[in-house]
Amino acid sequence: MDNFQEQIKTLSNRVEKLQNSVATEEATKTAIIMPFFQILGYDIFNPEEFTPEFVADVGIKKGEKVDYAIMSNGMPVILIEAKSINEKLQNHDSQLFRYFGTTPAKFAILTNGILYRFYTDLEEQNKMDTAPFFEFNILDLKDTAIQELAKFKKNSFDLEKIFNTASELKYLNKLKNFLNDQWETPTEDFVRYMLSQIYDGVKTKNTIEKFEPIIKKAFKQFINELVNDKLKAALKTTNAEEEGRLEAAVATETAIIDNKGEPQIVTTEEEIEGYAIVKLLIKDTIPEERICYRDNLSYFNILIDNSIRKWICRLWFNQAQKFIQFNDEGRTSANIDKVSDISLHQEKLIEVTKKFI
Repeated sequence: MDNFQEQIKTLSNRVEKLQNSVATEEATKTAIIMPFFQILGYDIFNPEEFTPEFVADVGIKKGEKVDYAIMSNGMPVILIEAKSINEKLQNHDSQLFRYFGTTPAKFAILTNGILYRFYTDLEEQNKMDTAPFFEFNILDLKDTAIQELAKFKKNSFDLEKIFNTASELKYLNKLKNFLNDQWETPTEDFVRYMLSQIYDGVKTKNTIEKFEPIIKKAFKQFINELVNDKLKAALKTTNAEEEGRLEAAVATETAIIDNKGEPQIVTTEEEIEGYAIVKLLIKDTIPEERICYRDNLSYFNILIDNSIRKWICRLWFNQAQKFIQFNDEGRTSANIDKVSDISLHQEKLIEVTKKFI
């Protein structure tokens, strides 16, 4: 993971801790928003580069000001309207819309320190689109979103290149949101379309209702199987014994009962996924071949050199509230809502790993 990603994830952790104590717009700007743009490489203390209270007169209204403008050669290229962390961004884009048309800036950002909505003028030149082409959530980090955000770093900012890819990004995100909605609750039109591909009978309302849960189940199974295939490929090694254990682990999430009726240790998909994430997070700190796992009835160990004395962390995934425990001095732990949350603790994992190198 490069330095930019590390800085963004550090800021994400900071925002998560501060969000309940930051009460005003000014506090949001100072504690969260300005550090965000500093990570992007802009000199937030240089008004010739990062101008606060930039004047953007609108018609006969003079003295209208946008919170910040990122400047290049004396001209604004990005306008930034900042709101309090406690404010919803709905209904605030109209203010930015007015400013956009009065300046030569090609991009505008509306943010409350958690959500960052990026706008441009894809639909009509010099008129800000009503919908953002990109949205970044500092508390829900995704690698693809961080990669897109990196395009706005000062040292890699290319106005034409970003503008040319904005349209693709806009519709790509819309498509992903649509698929996510269908994943959760398939619409009647979506079910009807799927039925048209597999069912020759009449698509009555009863038929649609009958097939809706089947299509939803098929959708989820397809994605899960695809993820499992990718996971197994990522963890595949030349060690045939470990490969065999992985195949058995991914194959089932249910408890296996031995001949005596006693529950045996079963490695679940979530535990294997957690192992894969930890392995990726610390692979630059220690050779991958030294990272192993050993499962127990209560928790899942991730360790070095297959030595129980060198455990890095334990995944407690066999209870209602999942959590990860670190092998630091205080045996600290952190709750896990979803397995991908492990990536929020890379610094701690690296810190523990370095103890055993």
